[in-house]
Amino acid sequence: MNDAENIAKSVQKMQALKDEVSKVIVGHQAVIEQVITAIIAGGHVLLEGVPGIGKTILVKTIARCMNLKFSRVQFTPDLMPADITGTNLVVENESGQKTFQFQKGPIFGNVVLADEINRATPKTQSALLEAMQESAVTVGGIRYSLEQPFFVLATQNPIEMEGTYPLPEAQLDRFFFKTIIEMPSVSELETIMERTTTGQESAITAVLTGQEVMLLRQLILLVPVASHLKNYIARLIQATHPNNPQATDLVKRYVRYGASPRGGQAIMLAGKTIALAKGRYNLAMEDIKKMAIPALRHRLILNFEGDAAGIKTDQIISDLIKNLPA
Repeated sequence: MNDAENIAKSVQKMQALKDEVSKVIVGHQAVIEQVITAIIAGGHVLLEGVPGIGKTILVKTIARCMNLKFSRVQFTPDLMPADITGTNLVVENESGQKTFQFQKGPIFGNVVLADEINRATPKTQSALLEAMQESAVTVGGIRYSLEQPFFVLATQNPIEMEGTYPLPEAQLDRFFFKTIIEMPSVSELETIMERTTTGQESAITAVLTGQEVMLLRQLILLVPVASHLKNYIARLIQATHPNNPQATDLVKRYVRYGASPRGGQAIMLAGKTIALAKGRYNLAMEDIKKMAIPALRHRLILNFEGDAAGIKTDQIISDLIKNLPA
């Protein structure tokens, strides 16, 4: 199969996935696009929104549409790391001998929903770090690889902060995107009520397999990037740091620490994925600017003045994109 056929098939598969998810999820087209983009690119997503807005059903629907093993972990303050990774149990065989047998935890899935992740203690949150970064877990000194494709879709509530533990910067940085789910419009709310109060469930079909996801990831890696676009992404990451000469006034005033190199990697991979979804075998400036906010909004650490003033990192990134010479 030549490049043109590969691209055409990829466009068809990604569009089919969006269409199937949209049969269940009303509106939120930008959210659906960002989550699918991150999954195809091989990243994890942090979903932020108020309760009841559809975060959990979105993750479940994507797992169904991709015919992948879905696993859910409800994070609570008393959750232990072993509740996520699994533990060694003492079992007795037919001859009466007792041995240790590893019992896999819910992390051993393809699509893992970490619901209300900021309700767990830092010790439990850190249990996800190795899995998210290395696609493996270590229990009892033995390393267990996770089946591919593997991605974590975590949710958190932005308004109910009592009894929560803010995610440390190291873990935030491991999320490919942070996606904000806003309240639906009046017309979207009407459609939601109509769909969910009639007892009729939308019929969806699996349009993408795990093997096809892995093939798409390989194709994305081959999408070429012009040197001036690589330079722009690198300068954009550097400009998020307040001590950089190209930092804007907002960055210098409100940012304590800027984005890491992972932010640049996320922008480039996401841009390649978007380009491929549009049938283009090359990265464009519009792809970079479109993916910059979800890739960087959680990687900018505000200083005290920024927190006190209620500044949003989205505002800082938008201003940076507007003023940074292309």
